[in-house]
Amino acid sequence: MKGSYIFLANGFEETEALATLDVLRRGGLDVKTVSIHADKYVTGSHKISVVADMTYGEFKANVEFDGTDETDLMIFPGGMPGTKRLAENSELINLMRLHFLEGGTVAAICAAPGLVASQLPNLAGRKFTCFDGFEDAPIAKGAEYVKAPAVADGNLITGRGAGCAIDFGLAILAHVNGEEAAATVKHSMML
Repeated sequence: MKGSYIFLANGFEETEALATLDVLRRGGLDVKTVSIHADKYVTGSHKISVVADMTYGEFKANVEFDGTDETDLMIFPGGMPGTKRLAENSELINLMRLHFLEGGTVAAICAAPGLVASQLPNLAGRKFTCFDGFEDAPIAKGAEYVKAPAVADGNLITGRGAGCAIDFGLAILAHVNGEEAAATVKHSMML
């Protein structure tokens, strides 16, 4: 799958999705938001509504699925019940697995490492972080839990929660465009 996408379901955590999106776009990445619903309007867990760039149907119709590399991103914010809705979308989960196996990067924050990314194959020995209480599923697959704002381990990037969303975005940006690009954005945000 070519490109960079943040997947949104009703009940997503607004800060985790939008702060990450902001950091990545500041860093020059062409990231699109995708509503997994039939329309582009998605309401977050704190009742903030956003208009996604595309619906899931438009995503499937317009995305090139041949070939992928580590700069191609599938990003999953946390928030309830949004994360649960992402995790229950079997077509999206199967696409994520294929994307990951082909070398694409999967990034998940808060509950998403435990509910969504835990469905990835080959997690044994991978380091990850997540919101407290969602670590059991990845640990059961052999992943190593680290209490840090963001953890990058190859083509798997994870974040702890809303307060760590900027760190999570910067970790993704560093992975794709390098540490210097992330440092530039960090400086421009006065962090």
